[in-house]
Amino acid sequence: MAGELGRLGVTVTAMEPGGCSATVSLPDVARLNLELRIATRVLVRRAHFAARALGELERKAGLLPWAEWLPAGLPVVLRVSCKKSRLYHQKAVAERIGNAIRSSTGLETTAAGGETEGEPESADDTPHQLIVVRFHRDECTISCDSSGALLHRRGWRLATAKAPLRETLAAALLAASGWDPATPLLDPFCGAGTIPIEAALLARRIAPNLERSFACERWPGFDTTAMAALRAAARARMLPAAPAAIIGADRDAGAIVAARSNAARAGVAADIEWREAAVSALEPPPGATGSVVTNPPYGVRIGDTRDLRNLYARLGSVARAHLRGWQVTLLLGETPLERSTGLSLRQVLTTRNGGLRVRVLTGPVPDTPIEGIDQVDRPPGR
Repeated sequence: MAGELGRLGVTVTAMEPGGCSATVSLPDVARLNLELRIATRVLVRRAHFAARALGELERKAGLLPWAEWLPAGLPVVLRVSCKKSRLYHQKAVAERIGNAIRSSTGLETTAAGGETEGEPESADDTPHQLIVVRFHRDECTISCDSSGALLHRRGWRLATAKAPLRETLAAALLAASGWDPATPLLDPFCGAGTIPIEAALLARRIAPNLERSFACERWPGFDTTAMAALRAAARARMLPAAPAAIIGADRDAGAIVAARSNAARAGVAADIEWREAAVSALEPPPGATGSVVTNPPYGVRIGDTRDLRNLYARLGSVARAHLRGWQVTLLLGETPLERSTGLSLRQVLTTRNGGLRVRVLTGPVPDTPIEGIDQVDRPPGR
């Protein structure tokens, strides 16, 4: 994420597990929501103070200019986490912060669950303003969520396949792979098409969140004219087509139907070639080398780990036979299925996917034949 912020001209001031910090202007907050591909949400830190008792917390929270931050008439949701602090009861902290907000603005507040790893999706799409309260070692940090719905909700993925991949994680996978959009990309386990679609958006320089709104647009004093200018500038940077081939393949016909539908909604239908094909029938586009970036089944939600070893061995054999010189990047669980590929892959990232710990591994396919394992037996008719 720090690298993505750097490419957007933002200097990171601090790193922490699951995020990073930077000092930016309010227009920059809107721009980051529009342009960031990997981030889950953008929080704006509004206050930081020490508090060791509930009375002290409510008194200090009551001095904050809540009316300058919160949209009139919109309910407020408080998400509280407490770690290594005298104030450890999340509901009590939420109640005192809520009292301060009601006294200042008259707005109603409700308490959500504390923060959990992986930023859970809310089932409630009713407009509201999320306030994130973090206590750590008796220090309270209060932040306003500027994003609204989590940023992976681009608006185009209405059709899904088995074990769908969040758009933000697909973007992180592409970033970790080092893929150059001027070169071909191939996803042999594309499912509903999230990786190829995110790749096409990146290749065409389409802002990932161009067609959705954000919580900060409802804030008091927000400059809607500036937001319109940001969207216009983003549209002006778009390329008319992806510069290289992007291919999504899956043996599941239903997945390919879903992928085509999602690509059309994302505006990149013409940039991606979809194939209904098993990995053993994989063929790259002619010409230059490129990248395989994929989220294969890894035996947790789909498939049995023992049965998957053959699938990974087949992927490795196909790569050595037809993708010499290409870069392969896989999203995998903790089971070392990558060993079955016979490829030299190194771990470059660990994160969470649907609450599960996952790893990103990447490495080159040898550009010279390996005797005895470079022939691929293809099933008849594929």
